[in-house]
Amino acid sequence: MRNVFFRREVFSWALYDWANSAFATTVMAGFFPVFFSAISQDISAERSQFWFNITLAGSSLLVAVVAPLLGAISDRGGSRKKFLVTFAAAGILMTAALAWVHAGQWWVGLLLYGLGTIGFSGANIFYDSMLVDVAKRDEFDLVSAFGYGAGYVGGGLLFAVNVLMAQKPELFGLSGSIAAVKASFVTVALWWGLFTIPLLKYVRETPTADAAPPMRAVREGMRQLLDTAREIRNLRVLLLFLVGYWLYIDGVNTVIKTAVFFGDRVLNLPQASLVTALLVTQFVAFPAALAFGWLGSRIGAKRAILIGLAVYIAALVYAWRWLSDAGDFYNLAIAIGLVQGGVQSLSRSLYARLIPPSKTAEFFGFFNMVGKFAAIIGPTLMALTPVVIGGATERDSIMAVSILFLAGGALLWRVNVEAGEAAAKLLDDGGK
Repeated sequence: MRNVFFRREVFSWALYDWANSAFATTVMAGFFPVFFSAISQDISAERSQFWFNITLAGSSLLVAVVAPLLGAISDRGGSRKKFLVTFAAAGILMTAALAWVHAGQWWVGLLLYGLGTIGFSGANIFYDSMLVDVAKRDEFDLVSAFGYGAGYVGGGLLFAVNVLMAQKPELFGLSGSIAAVKASFVTVALWWGLFTIPLLKYVRETPTADAAPPMRAVREGMRQLLDTAREIRNLRVLLLFLVGYWLYIDGVNTVIKTAVFFGDRVLNLPQASLVTALLVTQFVAFPAALAFGWLGSRIGAKRAILIGLAVYIAALVYAWRWLSDAGDFYNLAIAIGLVQGGVQSLSRSLYARLIPPSKTAEFFGFFNMVGKFAAIIGPTLMALTPVVIGGATERDSIMAVSILFLAGGALLWRVNVEAGEAAAKLLDDGGK
């Protein structure tokens, strides 16, 4: 196992997860929800929650729409790394720009955050597709888990420093906690850029036969996208998995992106406790993700994912019924940390088994399209539950998310992995 992790191309690939996870932790899950709460004090909590969730949904929708086309174009042009660095650069610049947003400019903050999220999510299309470039088929579960594990450690380490900056700004020569939060956005941009370099230097794309120049790649990519859409319809096992994944990963993304905002503005928990709980999640998730990778290689990725979804449902019930103080939030953070990375990493590796190896970027474009549409239903359900259901509160809205885990798990249960692998191989062999 150790030899797999420390192969140069595997380690360099995993370092990108280490790099961009700083955005997921410090910005997305940690400081931006708190920062947005601070700069939007001139509007109501209901209005701020609405626009926050709409921004999440809108940025996800945009990436979802273009992801399959970008994947197809990059496959035809052999340009996955170029697309990755373009989106990553956009995300890095938008993240750094958040440091110059001031109180009352909540709409500017949301715009930059939305664009940064597009850069982060867009780059992940091509990063995910490179799993097949660095790992053998029987290594997918372990290497995918290693990437997520590296992300939790890397993102967690910088987040720990950022939390210290916010709690003790004087140690860093900063004027206060707001200045520390803004400085943290800059450190995320630097971290993200620095640790992207090894992937660009050492990870090689699988050569594309008859790689097309840019304009021809666009034309052929569009045609290939239509062909891929038809192929997915014929790959019934893959289609069933994608629908199930769409539902349950929406629940996962909703928990990740709304937990701190929910605890802050709805439950009024101390902000220091919320960010500490996020740190707990990060460092619990590292060994847990590796453990899930091992579990997936032993009992199968599908069974291991179903175990994780059951834990998520239990965690939601706990949060709805018993969550009342910071100690409860810590318990919830530990429970989520035990399964979050495992569900994500094993979903990626299971999908890699169900697709033709020669068409990774375009098929991962659909995977990421589904993943980005899967950040829409949950926030929308949470936003609408108190509005549509009489007597329901913002707290009750979290139970709506459990529907996604139940429905997604039920569809995943029906996925025949062996049949899906055989169908993918047959397609890659030209149907022979």
